[in-house]
Amino acid sequence: MPTLPTSTGPLLLGAASLMFAGGLNGLILPVRGAQEGFSAFSLGLLGTGWAIGFVLGCLIVPRTVKRVGHIRAFGAMTALAGVAILLSLLLMHPIAWVPLRALSGFCFAGAQQIMESWLNERSGPESRGRVFGLYAMVNLSANTAGQMVLPLGDTSAATFFVLGAIFYALALIPTALYATQQPAPLTEVSLDIPKLWRNSPVAVAGILLVGIANSAFGTLAAVYGNQIGMSVTAIAIFVSATLLAGAAAQVPVGYASDRTDRRYVLIAVCAAAIVTAAWFVAVSPRAIVPILIGATFFGAFIHTMYPLLISHANDHAPDGDFLRTAGGLLLLFGVGSIIGPLVAGVVMNVAGPEGMFWTTAGAHLALIAFAAWRISQRAPSDTRESFVRILTARFSTPQTLVLNPRSDRAADEPQEDRP
Repeated sequence: MPTLPTSTGPLLLGAASLMFAGGLNGLILPVRGAQEGFSAFSLGLLGTGWAIGFVLGCLIVPRTVKRVGHIRAFGAMTALAGVAILLSLLLMHPIAWVPLRALSGFCFAGAQQIMESWLNERSGPESRGRVFGLYAMVNLSANTAGQMVLPLGDTSAATFFVLGAIFYALALIPTALYATQQPAPLTEVSLDIPKLWRNSPVAVAGILLVGIANSAFGTLAAVYGNQIGMSVTAIAIFVSATLLAGAAAQVPVGYASDRTDRRYVLIAVCAAAIVTAAWFVAVSPRAIVPILIGATFFGAFIHTMYPLLISHANDHAPDGDFLRTAGGLLLLFGVGSIIGPLVAGVVMNVAGPEGMFWTTAGAHLALIAFAAWRISQRAPSDTRESFVRILTARFSTPQTLVLNPRSDRAADEPQEDRP
């Protein structure tokens, strides 16, 4: 059996450092903001800012790389990300935090795309599947570790802001010292909603609604935990448990969706997420064990919807169109992620901490209604692709899709992707 290219090791270390910093950065801000008395709406704006920056990074950074090169662009992205988290420490106010969070999202998307382009360049067709699987595992582990480090110190001190900046800087080392050859240009993916709609209305509407629901939870879960009196340790476990459960649940959900109409599986998963959200609203648990049990089930449901919708869209897409379809839907997910934290922040200010779950339940209910209507309008596809196991959209870029072995492109011949 062919082994993994040895050149991927340092790059995976750089990716781990980047994801560790991203996980730490993404959790310390809502935790510290809640401690400082920021409103749920203000903290929701952090998620909106991140999503705006992330989408812009996916669109703009490939052109920047063409102009200045991979290494210089990557250095600029990691440096600015470190500056953004340090300025968040110095400027402790939501008015400053929102644009700084947008800058972080922009830099994170750019740095991640460049790192992934190196991995893609170093992995041939015979090893790309293993590289992608290892990369996904590294990302999930490092992001979880970044979140779980919070209980080890005082979140009211400067420690975790400085630590995040340190790990952003460490991510630069593998590319600065090891990568001597520039990879091929980054992939550009355009958002063509009319074409995506003609391909799969359920995927377009569903990705938008899942973006709203997942970003609402991803941004404000820590705020929910703070408002109901959870410790920092419990909040970190609460947030991490949802990601780990979502990764594990992709196997059974993918198995089921490959054997029946994916829309039925999507409706079932949405219904289960609504039931779990309703349990949080009706019972309002405050003990850590029932909260974590509920979070595990909730994460298993909400984090399998995105790959389900990508798979459904590819069932109806032209042959060899995986990258164009998945990349466009990724950007549409970003649009939903701009809306979700705003809505959830307002609802939480009115209805209390459980308002976060009201928001996710509303988005999932709308998705069930739309999917059921589409089932009555369109028969299942006669041919189905296999289920797409993919990183959670919050940490996926168009370049992640190129690295995915499902991409129709040769790893050594990336091209621009335009409708």
